[in-house]
Amino acid sequence: WFILQYMSGFGNEHVSEDPRCPGALPEGQNNPQVCPYGLYAEQLSGSAFTCPRPTNKRSWLYRILPSVCHKPFKPLEEGHLTHNWDEVEPDPNQLRWKPFEIPKAPQNKLDFVSGLHTLCGAGEPRGRNGIAVHIFVCNSSMLDRCLYNSDGDFLIVPQQGKLLITTEFGKMLVEPNEICVIQQGMRFSVEVFGETRGYILEVYGAHFELPDLGPIGANGLANPRDFLVPVAWYEDRQVPGGYTVISKYQCKLFAAQQGFSPFNVVAWHGNYTPYKYHLEKFMVINSVAFDHADPSIFTVLTAKSTRAGVALADFVIFPPRWGVANNTFRPPYYHRNCMSEFMGLIKGHYEAKEEGFQPGGASLHSMMTPHGPDADCFEKASKAKLQPERIAEGTMAFMFESSLSLAVTKWGLQTSNRLDKNYYKCWEPLKSHFNPKCK
Repeated sequence: WFILQYMSGFGNEHVSEDPRCPGALPEGQNNPQVCPYGLYAEQLSGSAFTCPRPTNKRSWLYRILPSVCHKPFKPLEEGHLTHNWDEVEPDPNQLRWKPFEIPKAPQNKLDFVSGLHTLCGAGEPRGRNGIAVHIFVCNSSMLDRCLYNSDGDFLIVPQQGKLLITTEFGKMLVEPNEICVIQQGMRFSVEVFGETRGYILEVYGAHFELPDLGPIGANGLANPRDFLVPVAWYEDRQVPGGYTVISKYQCKLFAAQQGFSPFNVVAWHGNYTPYKYHLEKFMVINSVAFDHADPSIFTVLTAKSTRAGVALADFVIFPPRWGVANNTFRPPYYHRNCMSEFMGLIKGHYEAKEEGFQPGGASLHSMMTPHGPDADCFEKASKAKLQPERIAEGTMAFMFESSLSLAVTKWGLQTSNRLDKNYYKCWEPLKSHFNPKCK
């Protein structure tokens, strides 16, 4: 009977109740002595109680049984998550990975949790400051089990295969070229429909928000109304064999058993929710005279650090757009950066490296490591006729950019066996065009 529906708006105060139980939300108060329909009131806080109102995040959930009804947590040896950034020696080289392999289902069934692998990161969750980049590869749905992240927020970028995500707030369908954010503490389960792959940016100690627009004005980039929040949906389902609730806590997995579905929230209200966004709705800003605007103009979401203007992590995209700059080398320029730049490709061909950078793969350009267009791109763009042209048509590349210096895991450098050891060769054909007699 259920049809996927959403409410729109970023960070809004939303109100939702399952239509099967009209009036499930208490009127005029959050925690009445007796809730409608005999429900339990439970608050989910995403910020300290005393945070200023603009950053105060919480939602009230009205559920059939409270979350506390579970057996003790026990360690779960599953997945390949870590925040041990000292597994291998630091590597400042330009790194590129071939598409990460998705195991075939008959030989190796993996769901979203068992298919998680940490690729790189910095900081740690106990100090509430840091990030991690994970890859997920899976071929099976999560059955009678859910995950919640005690450490931070997940920004999920599916690259192959769609995700039907059931949360305590309702259901979301997230397809490639969409993203979703599951914030700290929210329980969710992922259903897939075949071989599925994607990227995750995890942040500890901050929530994602829309970047400030400054001189751009009131409108542009990712517009708040295009973010979608699920509507309330509940299941009153007993699970005699045991439902497994998995907690990611201090970057380890723990499992607890309970006898019922955790998706038993009949109604909720608040501003602390999961949400999704379609990348095609991004309003691109670009140079219409000469030179490049900085890639920060492509920021969809940011997780701010305590330093003004410096992000713990930015989520940046490079969508289809017009290139019209005069007397300008139009591809990305050669660059060294005090930030760390992790890039992934959802579909198509990235303009600066059309051959080696593939959908489902990735690259990492660490702090102050030089990078830029390969030799072929440089030669073509230096001689191209400068007329209006569509850039990145049919393509969607993205970047996780961080002010932290990222370390790569042993899985990323060795075990995955996907590291492209010839990446550096794409710049070797670059030749000198210097002629002191010709200006």
